[in-house]
Order: sequence, then C-alpha cells, then structure tokens
Amino acid sequence: MTTATTIPGYLTGTWTIDPIHSDASFTVRHLGISKVRGRFDNVEGTIVTAENPLESSVTATIPAASVNTNNDQRDAHVRAEDFLDVENHPTLTFRSTGVRAQDEETFLVDGDLTLRGVTRPTTLKVEIGGFGDGLQGGKVIGLSASTEINRKDFGITGGPAGAAVSEKITISLDIEAVQGA
Repeated sequence: MTTATTIPGYLTGTWTIDPIHSDASFTVRHLGISKVRGRFDNVEGTIVTAENPLESSVTATIPAASVNTNNDQRDAHVRAEDFLDVENHPTLTFRSTGVRAQDEETFLVDGDLTLRGVTRPTTLKVEIGGFGDGLQGGKVIGLSASTEINRKDFGITGGPAGAAVSEKITISLDIEAVQGA
C-alpha cells in the first residue's frame, strides 16, 4: 500500500487548481489517419490530499465554451449541438469517487465525468510531479493525468462530420495547484 511517506515531499491539504499553469487538452483522430489536438482554455477545481493518499479527492470544472482547436470554424462546430452543445451543457465536470495505487509512482483516480449532460465512470491515470514552493510563497503541487473516452458514450454524435472523427478521444491534463488559495 502506498503511504504519504513513499511520496517524496508529500503534503496534506486543500489545493486550488491554477488555471494559468494548468492544461486540459485532447486528441482525436481525423479521417482515421491524422490527429487533431485541442485544449480547453480554462480549468478550475480543488484537490484534497489526505493523510492517506488513497483517501484523497479531486473535483474539476471546465467551461465547455473554452474549447480551442486553433481553428475558429472548427471551434464553433465543436461548441454546437453536434458535439459539446455548450448552450445546453455549459460545463464539463469530474468528481473523484476513489483513489488506487497502480504502482509507487502512479495512481488511478476513479470518478464520474459529466460531458454534455451525461455522466459516466472514468478512471484517470495520475502521476504526481511533486510538491514544492510556489513563486508567491505558498506551496504547490504538480501532477499529470490521462484517460481515454468514447465520445458516443456521452451522446456526442458529431452530426454529419461525426463519420470523419474517431469515437476515441484521449484526454491529457497537466495540473498545477496552489495550497489553500
């Protein structure tokens, strides 16, 4: 069992995700041959590191309209009803339900992902980058996480363009959070 003493520099507490130093991105195959990347320009949330790391938790919210694929026309389509339907579903959310140690350096964070109003269980593979001193004097935590989802599980058909976009979406998170902010 992983304990706080096996995670170098481990600190307990409540951490606020720093949207300026965090990245929530995704990759999807187009026409089955190339990858298209995108990101969300804002991510908010809270990480609670418990005395026992396996009792820690995370909640995160992403404004769906903050999607950015570096193409205004595509962004407008992704925000529309065929994909994210941001008018009716303005946020994406993740709430953890449990934490498991995969090995000494990797954790599996189980939780509920809500996308386009549909909630499905999702597991994030998390690697802790470390704990340290922030530039403003507080403590910070860094971590990376990834998962893979099927867009159709969340009711995302893509409309007529859906045939050109893979069902599989890879999600990557690089998060920095500030203690108590």
